[in-house]
Amino acid sequence: MSSKGWVSDLVGACIAAGIQEYVVCAGARNLGLVMALADYAEHGEAGDIRVFSHFEERAAGFFALGRTVHSGAPCAVVTTSGTAVAELLPAVIEAHYQKRPLLVISADRPVRFRGSGSPQVIDQVGLFGNYVEGVEDIEWQDDITLFDGWSGLTPWQMNICLEEDETGPDGNVRMSKMRLGELNDTRANIDMLPALGMIKDAWRGLVVMLGGLEPDDREEVRHFLRDLGAPVLADSTSGLRETLGSLTLVDGDRILTENPPANILRIGEVPVGRFWRDLEDLPKVNVVSISRTGYAGLARVSSVIHGDISRCMRALGEVTRAGDSMDYLKTSKRKNGRVSELLESLPESEPGMVRTLSIMATVGRSLYLGNSLPIREWNDFAQRDVAYELVRANRGANGIDGQIATWLGATADDEDAWAVFGDLTAMYDLSAPALLGQVQCRGRMLVVINNGGGKIFGRLPAVGQLNEEGVGLITNHHSHSFEHWAAMWGMNYVRIDGIEGFDFEPGEKTTVVEVVPDSRQTELFWEKLARL
Repeated sequence: MSSKGWVSDLVGACIAAGIQEYVVCAGARNLGLVMALADYAEHGEAGDIRVFSHFEERAAGFFALGRTVHSGAPCAVVTTSGTAVAELLPAVIEAHYQKRPLLVISADRPVRFRGSGSPQVIDQVGLFGNYVEGVEDIEWQDDITLFDGWSGLTPWQMNICLEEDETGPDGNVRMSKMRLGELNDTRANIDMLPALGMIKDAWRGLVVMLGGLEPDDREEVRHFLRDLGAPVLADSTSGLRETLGSLTLVDGDRILTENPPANILRIGEVPVGRFWRDLEDLPKVNVVSISRTGYAGLARVSSVIHGDISRCMRALGEVTRAGDSMDYLKTSKRKNGRVSELLESLPESEPGMVRTLSIMATVGRSLYLGNSLPIREWNDFAQRDVAYELVRANRGANGIDGQIATWLGATADDEDAWAVFGDLTAMYDLSAPALLGQVQCRGRMLVVINNGGGKIFGRLPAVGQLNEEGVGLITNHHSHSFEHWAAMWGMNYVRIDGIEGFDFEPGEKTTVVEVVPDSRQTELFWEKLARL
Protein backbone atom coordinates (compact mmCIF):
# COMPACT_ATOMS: atom_id res chain seq x y z
CA MET A 1 0.00 0.00 0.00
CA SER A 2 1.50 3.32 -1.03
CA SER A 3 2.09 5.90 1.69
CA LYS A 4 -0.78 8.25 2.48
CA GLY A 5 1.22 10.49 4.76
CA TRP A 6 3.07 10.40 8.04
CA VAL A 7 0.03 9.41 10.14
CA SER A 8 -0.63 6.42 7.93
CA ASP A 9 3.05 5.47 8.03
CA LEU A 10 3.07 5.79 11.82
CA VAL A 11 0.21 3.29 12.04
CA GLY A 12 2.10 1.02 9.64
CA ALA A 13 5.15 1.22 11.90
CA CYS A 14 3.03 0.19 14.90
CA ILE A 15 1.83 -2.82 12.97
CA ALA A 16 5.38 -3.65 11.93
CA ALA A 17 6.38 -3.47 15.60
CA GLY A 18 3.93 -6.26 16.36
CA ILE A 19 0.86 -4.34 17.49
CA GLN A 20 -1.79 -6.46 15.80
CA GLU A 21 -4.93 -5.52 17.76
CA TYR A 22 -6.55 -2.10 18.22
CA VAL A 23 -9.62 -0.90 20.10
CA VAL A 24 -10.85 2.35 18.59
CA CYS A 25 -12.92 5.12 20.18
CA ALA A 26 -13.40 7.39 17.20
CA GLY A 27 -13.53 11.18 17.33
CA ALA A 28 -12.67 14.14 15.16
CA ARG A 29 -9.10 14.48 16.48
CA ASN A 30 -8.10 10.84 15.90
CA LEU A 31 -9.95 10.47 12.61
CA GLY A 32 -6.72 10.19 10.59
CA LEU A 33 -5.51 7.35 12.84
CA VAL A 34 -8.84 5.55 12.61
CA MET A 35 -8.94 5.87 8.82
CA ALA A 36 -5.39 4.54 8.53
CA LEU A 37 -6.26 1.55 10.72
CA ALA A 38 -9.36 0.85 8.64
CA ASP A 39 -7.26 1.04 5.49
CA TYR A 40 -4.62 -1.37 6.78
CA ALA A 41 -7.31 -3.73 8.08
CA GLU A 42 -8.97 -3.77 4.66
CA HIS A 43 -5.83 -4.32 2.57
CA GLY A 44 -3.74 -6.33 5.02
CA GLU A 45 -0.47 -5.38 3.33
CA ALA A 46 1.28 -4.67 6.63
CA GLY A 47 0.11 -7.94 8.13
CA ASP A 48 -3.24 -9.06 9.48
CA ILE A 49 -4.63 -6.76 12.14
CA ARG A 50 -7.83 -6.73 14.10
CA VAL A 51 -9.76 -3.58 14.90
CA PHE A 52 -12.52 -3.39 17.52
CA SER A 53 -14.58 -0.29 18.27
CA HIS A 54 -16.50 1.12 21.21
CA PHE A 55 -18.10 4.48 21.90
CA GLU A 56 -16.83 4.81 25.49
CA GLU A 57 -13.16 4.98 26.38
CA ARG A 58 -13.25 3.50 29.87
CA ALA A 59 -14.80 0.22 28.72
CA ALA A 60 -12.62 0.23 25.59
CA GLY A 61 -9.49 0.42 27.74
CA PHE A 62 -10.56 -2.57 29.82
CA PHE A 63 -11.54 -4.52 26.71
CA ALA A 64 -8.03 -3.88 25.35
CA LEU A 65 -6.63 -5.04 28.68
CA GLY A 66 -8.62 -8.25 28.28
CA ARG A 67 -7.08 -8.80 24.87
CA THR A 68 -3.56 -8.55 26.38
CA VAL A 69 -4.60 -10.98 29.11
CA HIS A 70 -5.71 -13.42 26.43
CA SER A 71 -2.73 -13.17 24.11
CA GLY A 72 0.13 -11.82 26.19
CA ALA A 73 0.81 -9.47 23.28
CA PRO A 74 0.31 -5.68 23.23
CA CYS A 75 -3.10 -4.30 22.36
CA ALA A 76 -3.62 -0.61 21.57
CA VAL A 77 -6.57 1.55 22.52
CA VAL A 78 -6.94 4.60 20.26
CA THR A 79 -8.64 7.72 21.59
CA THR A 80 -9.41 11.27 20.59
CA SER A 81 -8.07 14.16 22.68
CA GLY A 82 -9.11 15.71 25.99
CA THR A 83 -10.93 13.91 28.78
CA ALA A 84 -11.36 10.91 26.47
CA VAL A 85 -7.74 10.04 27.28
CA ALA A 86 -8.34 10.45 31.02
CA GLU A 87 -11.06 7.78 30.86
CA LEU A 88 -8.31 5.22 30.26
CA LEU A 89 -6.61 5.79 33.62
CA PRO A 90 -8.39 2.93 35.48
CA ALA A 91 -7.47 0.40 32.78
CA VAL A 92 -3.88 1.65 32.63
CA ILE A 93 -3.55 1.31 36.41
CA GLU A 94 -4.90 -2.23 36.28
CA ALA A 95 -2.54 -3.11 33.42
CA HIS A 96 0.38 -1.61 35.35
CA TYR A 97 -0.18 -3.81 38.39
CA GLN A 98 -0.86 -6.88 36.25
CA LYS A 99 2.21 -6.15 34.08
CA ARG A 100 0.21 -6.21 30.82
CA PRO A 101 1.37 -4.41 27.64
CA LEU A 102 -1.57 -2.04 27.15
CA LEU A 103 -0.66 0.60 24.56
CA VAL A 104 -2.43 3.99 24.68
CA ILE A 105 -2.44 5.83 21.34
CA SER A 106 -3.90 9.20 22.23
CA ALA A 107 -4.56 11.84 19.60
CA ASP A 108 -3.78 15.39 20.74
CA ARG A 109 -3.98 18.94 19.46
CA PRO A 110 -0.64 20.53 18.52
CA VAL A 111 1.75 21.45 21.35
CA ARG A 112 1.17 25.18 20.88
CA PHE A 113 -2.40 24.78 22.23
CA ARG A 114 -1.31 23.45 25.64
CA GLY A 115 -2.34 25.65 28.54
CA SER A 116 -4.55 27.74 26.28
CA GLY A 117 -7.93 26.46 27.47
CA SER A 118 -8.86 25.66 23.86
CA PRO A 119 -11.53 22.96 23.37
CA GLN A 120 -10.43 19.40 24.10
CA VAL A 121 -6.95 20.42 25.23
CA ILE A 122 -5.61 18.97 28.45
CA ASP A 123 -2.09 17.98 29.46
CA GLN A 124 -2.10 14.45 28.06
CA VAL A 125 1.63 13.91 28.49
CA GLY A 126 2.24 12.70 32.02
CA LEU A 127 -1.46 12.04 32.57
CA PHE A 128 -0.77 8.41 33.54
CA GLY A 129 2.25 9.17 35.70
CA ASN A 130 4.25 6.13 36.81
CA TYR A 131 1.55 3.78 35.56
CA VAL A 132 3.07 3.80 32.08
CA GLU A 133 6.62 2.72 31.35
CA GLY A 134 7.14 5.69 29.06
CA VAL A 135 5.46 8.38 26.98
CA GLU A 136 6.27 9.43 23.42
CA ASP A 137 5.05 12.94 22.61
CA ILE A 138 5.04 13.02 18.82
CA GLU A 139 4.59 15.93 16.45
CA TRP A 140 5.40 15.71 12.78
CA GLN A 141 9.07 15.82 11.88
CA ASP A 142 11.23 14.35 9.14
CA ASP A 143 12.44 11.41 11.23
CA ILE A 144 10.40 9.74 14.02
CA THR A 145 11.56 6.95 16.34
CA LEU A 146 8.89 4.84 18.03
CA PHE A 147 8.88 2.61 21.14
CA ASP A 148 12.44 3.48 22.09
CA GLY A 149 13.17 1.86 25.45
CA TRP A 150 9.83 0.04 25.85
CA SER A 151 10.03 -3.47 27.28
CA GLY A 152 6.77 -4.46 25.61
CA LEU A 153 5.65 -5.92 28.95
CA THR A 154 3.90 -3.01 30.66
CA PRO A 155 1.74 -0.01 29.62
CA TRP A 156 3.12 2.61 27.22
CA GLN A 157 1.65 5.84 25.83
CA MET A 158 2.06 7.24 22.35
CA ASN A 159 0.66 10.80 22.28
CA ILE A 160 0.28 12.02 18.70
CA CYS A 161 -0.18 15.74 18.08
CA LEU A 162 -2.20 16.32 14.93
CA GLU A 163 -2.96 19.42 12.88
CA GLU A 164 -6.40 20.05 11.43
CA ASP A 165 -4.77 19.83 8.02
CA GLU A 166 -1.68 17.64 7.67
CA THR A 167 -0.56 19.08 4.32
CA GLY A 168 2.79 20.82 4.14
CA PRO A 169 3.69 24.21 2.57
CA ASP A 170 3.79 22.57 -0.85
CA GLY A 171 0.20 21.41 -0.53
CA ASN A 172 1.17 17.73 -0.26
CA VAL A 173 0.54 15.46 2.71
CA ARG A 174 3.57 15.53 4.96
CA MET A 175 5.81 12.47 5.05
CA SER A 176 8.20 11.20 7.72
CA LYS A 177 10.72 8.40 8.03
CA MET A 178 9.68 5.95 10.75
CA ARG A 179 12.16 4.04 12.88
CA LEU A 180 11.63 1.49 15.65
CA GLY A 181 13.70 2.10 18.78
CA GLU A 182 15.61 -0.41 20.88
CA LEU A 183 13.54 -2.54 23.20
CA ASN A 184 14.39 -2.51 26.89
CA ASP A 185 15.02 -6.03 28.22
CA THR A 186 13.88 -5.95 31.85
CA ARG A 187 14.40 -9.64 32.60
CA ALA A 188 16.69 -10.24 35.55
CA ASN A 189 18.52 -13.23 36.95
CA ILE A 190 16.51 -15.05 39.58
CA ASP A 191 17.72 -16.10 43.01
CA MET A 192 15.79 -19.05 44.44
CA LEU A 193 17.72 -19.23 47.72
CA PRO A 194 14.91 -17.68 49.87
CA ALA A 195 12.45 -20.33 48.65
CA LEU A 196 14.95 -23.18 49.06
CA GLY A 197 15.75 -22.02 52.60
CA MET A 198 12.05 -21.92 53.45
CA ILE A 199 11.53 -25.49 52.19
CA LYS A 200 14.36 -26.69 54.45
CA ASP A 201 12.59 -24.97 57.35
CA ALA A 202 9.26 -26.67 56.55
CA TRP A 203 9.38 -28.74 59.75
CA ARG A 204 8.30 -25.59 61.62
CA GLY A 205 5.20 -25.33 59.45
CA LEU A 206 4.91 -24.46 55.74
CA VAL A 207 1.80 -23.50 53.77
CA VAL A 208 1.74 -22.55 50.10
CA MET A 209 -0.65 -19.76 49.12
CA LEU A 210 -1.53 -19.80 45.42
CA GLY A 211 -2.69 -16.63 43.71
CA GLY A 212 -3.57 -16.26 40.05
CA LEU A 213 -1.31 -18.08 37.59
CA GLU A 214 -0.81 -17.76 33.86
CA PRO A 215 -2.16 -20.84 32.01
CA ASP A 216 1.32 -21.86 30.83
CA ASP A 217 2.63 -21.89 34.42
CA ARG A 218 0.04 -24.14 35.97
CA GLU A 219 1.47 -27.53 35.10
CA GLU A 220 4.95 -26.71 36.44
CA VAL A 221 3.43 -25.40 39.68
CA ARG A 222 1.18 -28.44 40.04
CA HIS A 223 4.12 -30.85 39.75
CA PHE A 224 6.10 -28.82 42.29
CA LEU A 225 3.24 -28.84 44.80
CA ARG A 226 2.68 -32.58 44.39
CA ASP A 227 6.35 -33.20 45.12
CA LEU A 228 6.41 -30.76 48.06
CA GLY A 229 3.31 -32.21 49.72
CA ALA A 230 2.67 -29.12 51.87
CA PRO A 231 -0.87 -27.80 52.52
CA VAL A 232 -2.06 -25.37 49.85
CA LEU A 233 -4.52 -22.48 50.12
CA ALA A 234 -5.41 -22.01 46.45
CA ASP A 235 -7.32 -19.18 44.82
CA SER A 236 -9.65 -20.17 42.00
CA THR A 237 -7.58 -18.08 39.59
CA SER A 238 -4.60 -20.37 40.15
CA GLY A 239 -6.42 -22.96 38.05
CA LEU A 240 -5.28 -25.60 40.55
CA ARG A 241 -7.88 -25.33 43.31
CA GLU A 242 -9.79 -28.36 42.02
CA THR A 243 -6.81 -30.44 40.86
CA LEU A 244 -4.67 -30.73 43.99
CA GLY A 245 -7.15 -32.91 45.84
CA SER A 246 -6.27 -33.58 49.48
CA LEU A 247 -3.50 -30.94 49.53
CA THR A 248 -5.94 -28.01 49.37
CA LEU A 249 -7.29 -26.36 52.49
CA VAL A 250 -11.01 -25.76 53.01
CA ASP A 251 -11.83 -22.72 55.16
CA GLY A 252 -8.08 -22.13 55.06
CA ASP A 253 -8.18 -18.46 56.04
CA ARG A 254 -9.71 -19.24 59.41
CA ILE A 255 -7.55 -22.33 59.98
CA LEU A 256 -4.35 -20.32 59.43
CA THR A 257 -5.60 -17.37 61.46
CA GLU A 258 -6.24 -19.62 64.44
CA ASN A 259 -2.84 -21.33 64.14
CA PRO A 260 -0.39 -19.43 61.87
CA PRO A 261 2.47 -21.40 60.30
CA ALA A 262 6.11 -20.36 60.55
CA ASN A 263 6.43 -20.09 56.75
CA ILE A 264 4.25 -18.95 53.86
CA LEU A 265 5.38 -19.55 50.30
CA ARG A 266 3.25 -17.52 47.91
CA ILE A 267 3.24 -18.42 44.22
CA GLY A 268 1.54 -16.20 41.63
CA GLU A 269 -0.56 -13.09 42.13
CA VAL A 270 -1.38 -11.58 45.50
CA PRO A 271 -3.91 -13.96 47.14
CA VAL A 272 -7.52 -12.94 47.64
CA GLY A 273 -8.15 -14.33 51.11
CA ARG A 274 -8.24 -12.56 54.46
CA PHE A 275 -5.25 -14.39 55.92
CA TRP A 276 -2.92 -12.78 53.39
CA ARG A 277 -3.88 -9.35 54.75
CA ASP A 278 -3.56 -10.63 58.31
CA LEU A 279 0.11 -11.38 57.57
CA GLU A 280 0.77 -7.65 57.90
CA ASP A 281 0.36 -8.11 61.65
CA LEU A 282 2.24 -11.42 61.87
CA PRO A 283 5.91 -10.41 61.46
CA LYS A 284 7.14 -13.73 62.85
CA VAL A 285 5.69 -15.57 59.85
CA ASN A 286 8.38 -15.78 57.18
CA VAL A 287 6.90 -14.91 53.76
CA VAL A 288 8.54 -15.62 50.41
CA SER A 289 6.73 -14.70 47.17
CA ILE A 290 7.45 -16.06 43.70
CA SER A 291 5.85 -13.45 41.49
CA ARG A 292 5.58 -12.72 37.77
CA THR A 293 4.87 -9.05 38.50
CA GLY A 294 7.43 -8.60 41.28
CA TYR A 295 5.01 -7.11 43.82
CA ALA A 296 5.34 -8.23 47.42
CA GLY A 297 1.66 -7.64 48.17
CA LEU A 298 2.64 -6.72 51.74
CA ALA A 299 3.93 -3.57 53.39
CA ARG A 300 5.91 -5.56 55.99
CA VAL A 301 9.26 -7.25 55.45
CA SER A 302 9.15 -10.27 53.12
CA SER A 303 11.20 -11.76 50.29
CA VAL A 304 10.20 -11.54 46.63
CA ILE A 305 11.54 -13.68 43.79
CA HIS A 306 10.64 -11.84 40.59
CA GLY A 307 10.56 -13.85 37.42
CA ASP A 308 8.73 -16.18 35.07
CA ILE A 309 6.88 -18.65 37.30
CA SER A 310 7.65 -21.76 35.24
CA ARG A 311 11.31 -20.84 35.09
CA CYS A 312 11.37 -20.35 38.87
CA MET A 313 9.76 -23.75 39.45
CA ARG A 314 12.37 -25.44 37.28
CA ALA A 315 15.14 -23.55 39.06
CA LEU A 316 14.04 -25.07 42.38
CA GLY A 317 15.01 -28.49 41.04
CA GLU A 318 14.10 -31.59 43.00
CA VAL A 319 12.57 -30.57 46.32
CA THR A 320 12.50 -32.36 49.66
CA ARG A 321 9.00 -33.40 50.64
CA ALA A 322 7.73 -31.02 53.32
CA GLY A 323 4.44 -32.62 54.27
CA ASP A 324 2.04 -31.17 56.83
CA SER A 325 3.81 -30.80 60.17
CA MET A 326 0.96 -28.72 61.64
CA ASP A 327 -1.93 -31.11 60.83
CA TYR A 328 -3.72 -28.40 58.86
CA LEU A 329 -5.11 -30.94 56.39
CA LYS A 330 -6.80 -32.98 59.14
CA THR A 331 -8.48 -29.82 60.42
CA SER A 332 -9.45 -28.92 56.86
CA LYS A 333 -11.08 -32.30 56.30
CA ARG A 334 -13.33 -31.78 59.32
CA LYS A 335 -14.14 -28.23 58.18
CA ASN A 336 -15.00 -29.45 54.68
CA GLY A 337 -17.73 -31.73 55.96
CA ARG A 338 -19.25 -29.04 58.17
CA VAL A 339 -19.19 -26.37 55.45
CA SER A 340 -20.79 -28.79 52.97
CA GLU A 341 -23.58 -29.59 55.44
CA LEU A 342 -24.18 -25.88 56.00
CA LEU A 343 -24.38 -25.18 52.27
CA GLU A 344 -26.86 -28.02 51.81
CA SER A 345 -29.01 -26.82 54.71
CA LEU A 346 -29.20 -23.24 53.36
CA PRO A 347 -29.24 -23.73 49.56
CA GLU A 348 -30.82 -20.33 48.80
CA SER A 349 -28.24 -18.36 50.78
CA GLU A 350 -25.73 -16.52 48.64
CA PRO A 351 -22.94 -19.06 49.34
CA GLY A 352 -25.42 -21.91 48.69
CA MET A 353 -26.38 -20.44 45.32
CA VAL A 354 -22.70 -19.92 44.48
CA ARG A 355 -22.13 -23.63 45.17
CA THR A 356 -24.97 -24.63 42.79
CA LEU A 357 -23.83 -22.13 40.20
CA SER A 358 -20.29 -23.49 40.37
CA ILE A 359 -21.56 -26.94 39.45
CA MET A 360 -23.40 -25.60 36.40
CA ALA A 361 -20.38 -23.54 35.32
CA THR A 362 -18.28 -26.70 34.83
CA VAL A 363 -19.84 -26.97 31.35
CA GLY A 364 -18.15 -23.70 30.35
CA ARG A 365 -14.82 -23.47 28.58
CA SER A 366 -13.66 -20.50 30.64
CA LEU A 367 -14.65 -18.74 33.83
CA TYR A 368 -14.14 -15.11 34.82
CA LEU A 369 -14.70 -13.97 38.41
CA GLY A 370 -15.50 -10.37 39.28
CA ASN A 371 -13.90 -8.75 42.31
CA SER A 372 -15.53 -8.15 45.69
CA LEU A 373 -17.73 -10.95 47.09
CA PRO A 374 -18.04 -13.26 44.03
CA ILE A 375 -14.35 -14.15 43.85
CA ARG A 376 -14.15 -14.69 47.63
CA GLU A 377 -17.29 -16.80 47.76
CA TRP A 378 -16.14 -18.84 44.77
CA ASN A 379 -12.81 -19.52 46.46
CA ASP A 380 -14.54 -20.66 49.65
CA PHE A 381 -17.71 -22.39 48.50
CA ALA A 382 -17.49 -23.49 44.86
CA GLN A 383 -17.39 -27.19 44.06
CA ARG A 384 -13.97 -28.87 44.18
CA ASP A 385 -14.49 -32.05 42.16
CA VAL A 386 -14.25 -30.82 38.55
CA ALA A 387 -11.53 -28.50 37.27
CA TYR A 388 -12.45 -25.45 35.22
CA GLU A 389 -10.55 -25.16 31.95
CA LEU A 390 -9.48 -21.55 32.50
CA VAL A 391 -10.18 -19.13 35.35
CA ARG A 392 -9.43 -15.40 35.12
CA ALA A 393 -9.93 -12.22 37.16
CA ASN A 394 -8.65 -8.64 37.34
CA ARG A 395 -6.52 -8.69 40.48
CA GLY A 396 -3.96 -5.98 39.76
CA ALA A 397 -5.55 -3.15 41.71
CA ASN A 398 -8.50 -5.25 42.99
CA GLY A 399 -11.07 -2.74 41.69
CA ILE A 400 -14.56 -3.51 40.40
CA ASP A 401 -14.24 -1.15 37.43
CA GLY A 402 -14.33 -2.46 33.85
CA GLN A 403 -14.88 -6.09 34.78
CA ILE A 404 -17.41 -7.01 32.09
CA ALA A 405 -15.36 -5.27 29.39
CA THR A 406 -12.19 -7.09 30.47
CA TRP A 407 -14.05 -10.41 30.36
CA LEU A 408 -15.35 -9.69 26.86
CA GLY A 409 -11.83 -8.82 25.69
CA ALA A 410 -10.22 -11.86 27.29
CA THR A 411 -12.80 -14.24 25.79
CA ALA A 412 -13.65 -12.48 22.53
CA ASP A 413 -13.27 -15.64 20.44
CA ASP A 414 -14.48 -18.18 23.01
CA GLU A 415 -17.70 -20.14 23.00
CA ASP A 416 -19.21 -21.11 26.37
CA ALA A 417 -17.50 -18.29 28.29
CA TRP A 418 -18.91 -17.86 31.80
CA ALA A 419 -18.49 -14.89 34.13
CA VAL A 420 -19.80 -14.10 37.62
CA PHE A 421 -20.14 -10.51 38.82
CA GLY A 422 -21.66 -8.69 41.76
CA ASP A 423 -24.53 -6.28 41.15
CA LEU A 424 -22.54 -3.09 41.78
CA THR A 425 -19.72 -4.40 39.58
CA ALA A 426 -22.20 -4.90 36.74
CA MET A 427 -23.65 -1.43 37.29
CA TYR A 428 -20.16 0.05 36.95
CA ASP A 429 -19.87 -1.38 33.45
CA LEU A 430 -23.30 -1.04 31.88
CA SER A 431 -21.93 0.09 28.50
CA ALA A 432 -19.64 -2.92 27.98
CA PRO A 433 -22.24 -5.08 26.15
CA ALA A 434 -22.04 -2.66 23.21
CA LEU A 435 -19.06 -4.86 22.27
CA LEU A 436 -21.16 -8.04 21.99
CA GLY A 437 -21.55 -7.67 18.24
CA GLN A 438 -17.77 -8.01 17.87
CA VAL A 439 -17.22 -11.10 20.04
CA GLN A 440 -18.33 -14.73 20.11
CA CYS A 441 -21.65 -14.97 21.96
CA ARG A 442 -22.56 -18.64 21.61
CA GLY A 443 -22.96 -20.09 25.09
CA ARG A 444 -21.80 -16.85 26.74
CA MET A 445 -23.19 -16.63 30.29
CA LEU A 446 -23.10 -13.35 32.22
CA VAL A 447 -24.10 -14.09 35.82
CA VAL A 448 -24.98 -11.22 38.16
CA ILE A 449 -25.39 -12.01 41.86
CA ASN A 450 -27.87 -9.34 42.91
CA ASN A 451 -27.94 -9.00 46.68
CA GLY A 452 -29.18 -5.41 46.56
CA GLY A 453 -25.90 -3.56 47.11
CA GLY A 454 -22.35 -3.84 48.37
CA LYS A 455 -23.00 -6.48 51.02
CA ILE A 456 -19.29 -7.17 51.47
CA PHE A 457 -19.08 -3.81 53.27
CA GLY A 458 -22.03 -4.67 55.48
CA ARG A 459 -19.98 -7.48 57.02
CA LEU A 460 -17.26 -5.13 58.26
CA PRO A 461 -17.33 -4.86 62.09
CA ALA A 462 -17.32 -1.06 62.04
CA VAL A 463 -20.35 -0.94 59.73
CA GLY A 464 -22.34 -3.13 62.11
CA GLN A 465 -22.21 -0.32 64.67
CA LEU A 466 -23.93 2.20 62.36
CA ASN A 467 -27.63 3.00 62.17
CA GLU A 468 -29.75 1.97 59.19
CA GLU A 469 -29.06 5.20 57.31
CA GLY A 470 -25.31 4.86 57.82
CA VAL A 471 -25.34 1.26 56.63
CA GLY A 472 -27.25 2.35 53.53
CA LEU A 473 -24.59 4.93 52.69
CA ILE A 474 -21.86 2.31 52.93
CA THR A 475 -23.57 -0.57 51.14
CA ASN A 476 -25.29 1.45 48.36
CA HIS A 477 -28.55 -0.42 48.81
CA HIS A 478 -30.72 -0.61 45.69
CA SER A 479 -33.73 -2.49 44.28
CA HIS A 480 -32.69 -2.56 40.63
CA SER A 481 -33.11 -5.57 38.36
CA PHE A 482 -31.02 -6.36 35.27
CA GLU A 483 -33.83 -7.56 33.02
CA HIS A 484 -34.23 -4.33 31.05
CA TRP A 485 -30.46 -3.92 30.76
CA ALA A 486 -30.30 -7.37 29.16
CA ALA A 487 -33.09 -6.42 26.76
CA MET A 488 -31.37 -3.13 25.87
CA TRP A 489 -28.34 -5.01 24.51
CA GLY A 490 -30.30 -7.92 23.01
CA MET A 491 -29.25 -10.51 25.59
CA ASN A 492 -31.34 -13.40 26.86
CA TYR A 493 -32.42 -13.10 30.49
CA VAL A 494 -33.02 -15.59 33.31
CA ARG A 495 -33.89 -14.67 36.90
CA ILE A 496 -33.20 -17.14 39.73
CA ASP A 497 -35.02 -16.48 42.99
CA GLY A 498 -34.76 -19.99 44.39
CA ILE A 499 -32.88 -23.23 43.98
CA GLU A 500 -35.46 -24.56 41.49
CA GLY A 501 -34.51 -21.73 39.15
CA PHE A 502 -31.19 -23.35 38.27
CA ASP A 503 -32.76 -24.97 35.22
CA PHE A 504 -31.47 -23.11 32.19
CA GLU A 505 -29.31 -23.81 29.16
CA PRO A 506 -26.76 -21.61 27.38
CA GLY A 507 -28.03 -20.30 24.06
CA GLU A 508 -26.78 -18.95 20.76
CA LYS A 509 -26.46 -15.47 22.21
CA THR A 510 -25.33 -14.06 25.54
CA THR A 511 -27.55 -14.86 28.51
CA VAL A 512 -27.78 -12.69 31.62
CA VAL A 513 -28.47 -14.86 34.66
CA GLU A 514 -29.61 -12.73 37.59
CA VAL A 515 -29.22 -14.67 40.85
CA VAL A 516 -31.18 -13.21 43.78
CA PRO A 517 -30.23 -14.96 47.05
CA ASP A 518 -32.53 -15.18 50.05
CA SER A 519 -31.28 -12.48 52.43
CA ARG A 520 -32.44 -14.27 55.59
CA GLN A 521 -30.77 -17.54 54.61
CA THR A 522 -27.61 -15.59 53.77
CA GLU A 523 -27.50 -13.92 57.17
CA LEU A 524 -28.12 -17.24 58.87
CA PHE A 525 -25.35 -18.87 56.83
CA TRP A 526 -22.73 -16.35 57.93
CA GLU A 527 -23.89 -16.58 61.55
CA LYS A 528 -23.57 -20.38 61.56
CA LEU A 529 -20.28 -20.37 59.64
CA ALA A 530 -18.73 -18.12 62.30
CA ARG A 531 -19.56 -20.76 64.90
CA LEU A 532 -18.08 -23.76 63.02
